[in-house]
Amino acid sequence: MNKLFNKLAYIFSFVAVLLSAGCKDDIPPEITDMKVSRLFSPTGMSAMVVSQTSIRLTWAAVRDAESYTAEFFESDNLNFSGTPVRTVAGITFDKLPITITGFAGDTDYALRVKAVGKSITESKWVAATLKTGTEQIFFAVNPLEITATGVTLRWPAASVATAIILTPGNITRTLTTSEIAAGVAIITGLQSETPYTAKLMNGTKTRGTATFTTLIDLGGSTPLYPADDLNAKLSAGVDGESFVLFPGNYTVYQGDINITKSITIRGLYPHNKPIVYIRLVLASGITNLTIKDLEMVGTFGSTILAQAISCNPGTYNINNFIVDGCVVRSYNQAFISGGSTPIVRVQQLTINNCIMSNIVNDGGDFIDFRTGFVANLTITKSTFNRVAAFPRDFIRLDNSSGSFPGSTSNVLIEQCTFYQVSNTRRILYVRFVNNASTVKKTIFAGADASYTGYFTNQATTTQPVCDQNNYHNAPSFLSGVTGGKFDISGTHRTLNPGFVNPDAGNFKVTNADLILFGIGDPRWLQ
Repeated sequence: MNKLFNKLAYIFSFVAVLLSAGCKDDIPPEITDMKVSRLFSPTGMSAMVVSQTSIRLTWAAVRDAESYTAEFFESDNLNFSGTPVRTVAGITFDKLPITITGFAGDTDYALRVKAVGKSITESKWVAATLKTGTEQIFFAVNPLEITATGVTLRWPAASVATAIILTPGNITRTLTTSEIAAGVAIITGLQSETPYTAKLMNGTKTRGTATFTTLIDLGGSTPLYPADDLNAKLSAGVDGESFVLFPGNYTVYQGDINITKSITIRGLYPHNKPIVYIRLVLASGITNLTIKDLEMVGTFGSTILAQAISCNPGTYNINNFIVDGCVVRSYNQAFISGGSTPIVRVQQLTINNCIMSNIVNDGGDFIDFRTGFVANLTITKSTFNRVAAFPRDFIRLDNSSGSFPGSTSNVLIEQCTFYQVSNTRRILYVRFVNNASTVKKTIFAGADASYTGYFTNQATTTQPVCDQNNYHNAPSFLSGVTGGKFDISGTHRTLNPGFVNPDAGNFKVTNADLILFGIGDPRWLQ
């Protein structure tokens, strides 16, 4: 039997060898290289407009391509007829993404890209269309060249232009030959204290846009000077009165300034703010209050004021409370406080274009209406640097008195820069049954990974609606807080803004993507 098995095994082995030898000649060799007659077309091409009139291109590398060529046609379709208005050849892959400048503003373009190699046919084109933004050749308006009734506008000398159109008023100012040659136009006859938009036109196309606000025509306003007793002057104000503070350092410590009427307190020049060492103490009966273009400081020698703005005991019904263009720094407890005794109702509280820093918040929250009600809180285009650092909450709308049942409180934070704000604590502490918060295009940043500020862990604070925010050294806004509400938008970034010198209060952003998408306080994106 063993001999039979051995013979069978030998026969099967012999047949297997024959079969193997017979099949080997039929198997093609392994393909390790694919020869093609021309280059593949670029894939993953992205074309986008940056800085209004530049086009940023990028695409995936093409094997065996030595360079790439891009052509641009003034067209809104992909016919590619006629001659391109721009050709850029010899683009190497290591130069991508590439930004090509010098296109006309407000213009449709069709573009195409191909790969070019050596001893091989170039690829077929890949194409896209886009439209450039409004051109911007206006220089920034010099604050020293703005008056109550006019402004001087400047642009590169000898640039082609025909007119300047100003709104409001739809004022058309035809440019003279000498103005075009010099790139300067002096505009007169404007209204005081009015925000204007000026457009530099070449026929129907806009070549530049500038915004500015004319200065105060003192007219019926009351001027104040550094030597004045602010408490006496402001306390004596009548409803609707406007006080204008001339530039200077109000070196005499003013302390508490009692505000008993609906008034406006503002600096004469936005670019040269008066420095005032004060706390504004509000009285019930105020219905409207505007504070604009002041530098408010809470520290004078060894004295440190608790709040920049506080409310005396009483019942308040404020329609419109505006803080605009102010610098507020070095207070010990809060920026604004309704305290624990006043019953405050504010229909609209607006904080815009402000810089607030080094407010410790020892014993109070930064915006503190724990016994009050703010129907609408709007915070825009502002920077908050090391505030609520004790740590405390940034916004506290608490309704702890229960005086406003069923009320709705809405919060909007947009295009702001937060640095070391509410470390280990909340940005949002809102405890009205009905509340909604929106946070968009805002930077939240810590000095290092030890920063653990977050949105909220308060059960009655609704999930904030977030859009295009950026979190650097701030992971707690995205996860990790027990009971927390996080940015779940899917549109956030975690880029390093590259602040120039945050310790010195310079939050100029150097990250190109954040600048491109307008994230953070706009003053730092220029």
